[in-house]
Amino acid sequence: MVMIEPATIQKGLDIDAIRIVSNGVNKLRNKDNAVLVVTHYQRLLDYIIPDFVHVLYNGRIVKSGTKELAFELEEKGYDFIKNEKTVEMLSTGI
Repeated sequence: MVMIEPATIQKGLDIDAIRIVSNGVNKLRNKDNAVLVVTHYQRLLDYIIPDFVHVLYNGRIVKSGTKELAFELEEKGYDFIKNEKTVEMLSTGI
């Protein structure tokens, strides 16, 4: 198991360093293991292409999709998810 401090990839690295770190992460990906990346930054997902994207809200996964969901989040922000009925139901405990 390899663990990388999440902030390492996203903060303080220039674009070349992000590419280098991303290449290392991508080399760890194979059919026998999983890689979990937690990020708020679309730029990182330009180099580590996700198989799945999950959105957490109030501690729960409220929306899942492919890499296109990350692009949609970049374009619209999180408000469009917060306004969906599913999120409203989860936040009220229904």
